[in-house]
Amino acid sequence: MTELGPLPEEWTVVQIGDVFHIQQGKSVSPKHRTGRSPRPFLRTANVLWGRIDLTTIDYMDFDEEELDRLSLRPGDLLVCEGGEIGRTAMWQGELDLCFYQNHLHRLRSCHDGVEPTFYMYWIQAAWTLLGLYRGQGNSTTIPNLSRSRLASLPVPMPPLEEQQAIARVLQAIQHAKDATEQVIAAMRDLKKGLMQHLFTYGPVPVEEAARVPLRETEIGLIPEQWSVVRLGDIAQKPQYGLTASSVSSPIGPKLLRITDIQDGKVKWDEVPYCKISEDVCSKYRLEPGDLLVARIGATTGKTFLVSECPESVFGSYLIRVRVYQDRLLPPFLYYFTQTQYYWSQINAVKDGRLKKGINIPILSSLQVPLPSLREQEEIVRLLSALDWKIQAEEIRVQALDGLFKTVLHLLMTGRVRVKDLPRSEIEGVSPGASRE
Repeated sequence: MTELGPLPEEWTVVQIGDVFHIQQGKSVSPKHRTGRSPRPFLRTANVLWGRIDLTTIDYMDFDEEELDRLSLRPGDLLVCEGGEIGRTAMWQGELDLCFYQNHLHRLRSCHDGVEPTFYMYWIQAAWTLLGLYRGQGNSTTIPNLSRSRLASLPVPMPPLEEQQAIARVLQAIQHAKDATEQVIAAMRDLKKGLMQHLFTYGPVPVEEAARVPLRETEIGLIPEQWSVVRLGDIAQKPQYGLTASSVSSPIGPKLLRITDIQDGKVKWDEVPYCKISEDVCSKYRLEPGDLLVARIGATTGKTFLVSECPESVFGSYLIRVRVYQDRLLPPFLYYFTQTQYYWSQINAVKDGRLKKGINIPILSSLQVPLPSLREQEEIVRLLSALDWKIQAEEIRVQALDGLFKTVLHLLMTGRVRVKDLPRSEIEGVSPGASRE
């Protein structure tokens, strides 16, 4: 038993200041913005849990003395002094020369018995899973983690070989997750390009696109044989949603609100209920094929296609569209609402409205391309197949994230030792592991 809880007998407990030199960065000021040597530096926004984000890099002047004292080396840990206190990542030499601001602490190992990657993961576990360092920030108007408090934090010190082994296992999981997220990003880019191709040339191979005769329409170039129609001509009159109070107890149908739709998905088990009569329910009941459109707020114009759902009605900030399916397939319309053809029309009306909302007349007058049903089916088939692949990769990311947290907790408390982990389990999460 230790101050960190029960740990393996061969692990000792030391303080961070015993194993790391701690150096705070340079303060940002207008004076430091000018000078002869503008250098890139990191802010707290660049330091995430376990990784450095270089999407946005800032610059300020660093002189020759600071060049040695405040420059980063591969293996340095950066710990957030403010913001999300304790958030830690490792610098791995992503830039040839880089510095850091005063709201970051740099931890540089004191001796050869320290594996920085292990302590990066330990700090993450201590703060986010184990609750060991809560309340360690200074009690000021803006909470912060002072150098002295950081130096005094207790940390475990397993033998170096075990530190390295733990770090390798956690890195393998993290690398697999990162690789999967890159696959998702590539697939989403592919989908954007595929949608542009399909809604411009139709469902033809890329090499045949140049031979497709096109014509200019109100919404842009489309295949010559397609027509452009008003949504109101191929759909029932759109319908505003129900105004009702939501409740957590199951006393009626679920009430789908605009806030329940996130990234085109709905977690139906988290959607609340509402108490209404059967007559009202029948008027607003959702059915597969219903397209819901956000009519106001930051998500104005975003859509959700109901494929399956429990007994549900839709709320007042949504508009329902039901198309005549002998002319227009609901999934085709849903994919159309993800194109620039759709958004150029929505943004044009939003910019001219005080609350930047849309209404039934606007939706009814929306210009929609109308291919043959066979072409609609093929376009839906191609795009839905890609969506299924993206969804499968997203499920993999969620599984890897859960695995990482579980393994992080078990390894950092010594409840499971690396030597006890099946080798096949470790190799199975590597970036190159095959997907089912």
